[in-house]
Order: sequence, then C-alpha cells, then structure tokens
Amino acid sequence: MSSRLVAVIVAGSFFMELLDGTVISTALPGIAGSFHVGAVDAGLGVTAYLLTVAVMIPLSGWLSERFGARPVFCVAIVLFTLASVLCAASQTLLEFVLARVLQGVGGAMMVPVGRTVVLRGAAKADLMAATAIITWPGLIAPVLGPPVGGVITTYASWRWIFLINVPLGAIALVAALLVVPASQRQRRPFDGLGFALSAVAIACLVYGLDQAGGGSNWLLTVGLLVIGLAVGVVAVRHALRHPTPLLDLSPLRIRTYAATSAEGSLLRLAINMVPFLLPLLFQVGFGLSAVTSGLLVLTVFAGNLVMKTITTPTVRRFGFRRVLVGNGLLVALSLAACALFGPSTPYWLISVVCFLGGAFRSLEFTGINTLAFADVPASAMSAASTVNATITQLATGMGVAIAATVVHVAAGGRVPTVLDFRIAFLVGAAIALVGTLLFLRLSPTAGSVVSAGRPRTPARP
Repeated sequence: MSSRLVAVIVAGSFFMELLDGTVISTALPGIAGSFHVGAVDAGLGVTAYLLTVAVMIPLSGWLSERFGARPVFCVAIVLFTLASVLCAASQTLLEFVLARVLQGVGGAMMVPVGRTVVLRGAAKADLMAATAIITWPGLIAPVLGPPVGGVITTYASWRWIFLINVPLGAIALVAALLVVPASQRQRRPFDGLGFALSAVAIACLVYGLDQAGGGSNWLLTVGLLVIGLAVGVVAVRHALRHPTPLLDLSPLRIRTYAATSAEGSLLRLAINMVPFLLPLLFQVGFGLSAVTSGLLVLTVFAGNLVMKTITTPTVRRFGFRRVLVGNGLLVALSLAACALFGPSTPYWLISVVCFLGGAFRSLEFTGINTLAFADVPASAMSAASTVNATITQLATGMGVAIAATVVHVAAGGRVPTVLDFRIAFLVGAAIALVGTLLFLRLSPTAGSVVSAGRPRTPARP
C-alpha cells in the first residue's frame, strides 16, 4: 500500500486525538454545570488527560516493539473511542475524570506509534510528503478546537464533543486494519525503573507548567518544576547507562535529530503560543464575540492549508537550512506583527497577518518534523518517535504556560489589556528568533537525502 495512504489514515487518528484535547476548553462551563461543580473542578478532566498522555508516551515505544506497531495502534484507537463514549455517558465528575484518563492512555499510544508506522514505511524520497500529512493535525486542531467546542456546546450538548469520535474511530480502525502493514516484534526487557523515573519527571513538569499558566500558586509551581527537573536528570543518567532503556536517547547522537529536538523545541514553543493568545486577545482585549474571534483565528488555519501545497518544492529548492532559518525569521516577524494589533486594526489586515503567520508556521513545523527523522535509520525509528513525542508534548505545554504566565504577570492581577498581550507576543517572537538563529549551526547539506527528492529514472535510448 502507498505510504501516503497510510499517512492519511494515521493523520486522521491524530486529528481526532488532538482535536479532542483542545475542543474541551470551551466546553468546561457546560461540563461543570452538568456535574454541579465549578469550572475549576471540571478542569480536572483536562489536567488528567494531559498528565496521562505525557506519562504514557515513553511506554508506547516499548509496547509497539513488544507487540507490533499495528496491533498497538489499533488498540489505541479502540481505547480512545471507547473512552470517548464513557466521557459522554459520565454522570459524575469522578466518572468523567476516569474516562479521560483512559482516553489519555489511548491518545498516548496513538501519536508516537502512528508516526513510527508512517516513518518506517516511507522511503527517504517520500518522507517529506508523508511528514507534511501527519503534521497538519498538530497545526489545525489547536486552531479549530475552541470554535468547534463553542458551537457544539452552544447549539447541542458538550457530550457530542466525545460522541463524534465514535464514527471517526470506527472508520480509523477499519482503515488501519486494512492498510497499515505489520511489523516485526522485538522482545526487549521492560525497564521498570526507567518508566517510574520518567513518569515522575514528566508528570511534575507537565503539571508544573499547567499550574504556571494559571499563576495561582507559585510555590507549588516552582516545587513541581524543580522536582521534575531533578528527577529528569536522574532519568536521563539511567537511560544513558541502562542496556535497554525504556526511553532510548541514542537518536540524540544524530546531529539533525538533536538540532530539531533543541532548536526545534524553541520554535514549537513559540508557535504554540499563537492558538492560546489570539482568541484571548480578540475576546478579552478587543471585546469581540466568540464567533468573530473564531472566524479571525480560522485565517491561521487557511494559511496552514495553502502552504501545504508548496512545502515540498520549497524545501527541495532551497534546502532545510535555508528554509528553517529564512522562514523561521518570518515566523518571528509574524509573532511580532501580532503585537501591533489593536481594537481599531481593520479585520482584513488582521486576517492577512494571521494567514501569513499560519503559512509560515506550517512550513516551519513540516521542515522541523521532516529533518528530525531524515537521518534516523529504520531500526531506531521507534525510539526516535517516542523521544520526539515526549519533547513535543513538553514544548507545547511550555508554550502555553509561558504565554499565560507573561500575560498574568504583565496584568498584575487585573483584567489583561491589549498591552499585556502585546508583551506576550513579543516574548514569543524573541524565543522564535533565538531558535531560528541556532539553526545556522546546521550544515548546508543537512537532510539532503530527503530534500533531494526521488532520483529520476534515465530515459531509455
């Protein structure tokens, strides 16, 4: 079967999982009302899901090697879909939180294992096209999630947010069983200590970042982050010394993979500030309605789609280094441009800036995600995918946390103003600029095995 067809199926499951993680934010008041609790208490459903996904991601790589990528991917779809039904049927907050934990287990296995399936099956010449397909859910879901959640909650019920996953999950499962190829299994011993260390480190970091975004308890936040970093150092030392670590860090020895894990994380962090800041700027800063705000944010989505059509020829024409540096500067510039928005800024100008920003972030994301695996051998693809998913999860959470923290500190306890959001956008632009300039250390030929494309077949005489 075509590697692109497999990529489309995997991308569909990614979109279901990522949309579900973002669409719930606007549904929290409705969920809280159904369970007769406060909106903050209902937020436990979001926190439980995020923590479960982050903690279980390192385990997904071992499971895919032990039982095979296709069975684990299919089980992940079944778990996620079943948990969605349980979420919709929940009658108490406890039932809802437990269902979200089960959903997080499915989501944690779905993303890295699905990416491994795609990357193992794609030839180097097709890697960019396949990566572009599985990258778009991460760009589109955070943008579409809040307005979709608002529409469903307003005109139907929050329970439909989860029930729509049933037909999507059924289609994804059937398609995966028919199209996704089987893979060899490896009997690698389970690293229990490595799992415990990574679980504690990641849970503390993710929850600490979540608390930092709220800005309510700085002592708890600092304590969680310090514990997470300390245990994380121990976990890394353990992984480097263990003969068969749960979280195999050996792909970080590959220069291109290491660069996209470090410099790329700064770009991911800055880019993920946009879906959080823009809706708040439009609604809190400008006083726009949720509908108007949603329509303006959708222009970012439009830019993402348009850029997908020219991403591959652009990278093949200029190479990864030039694209990541040149386009990275445009990403930083687009973030800085958002700081110029004011209540009197014409909608058409806001739409143009958001559209271009969406196009730039799409190209940067695809370039980073493709270069990450350009030089990774097939035998190390599972480990590389698991580490990449873990780093991406942390970078995404850090982006939202930094954006929320900057706005909270700038506001000083009052309702945030346009100036407070401007400061946050400028901080994001500075972070993106640093990450971009660090890409200058890449070799001009970095990733050429992918960007060169498929060699042409000589014409017959």
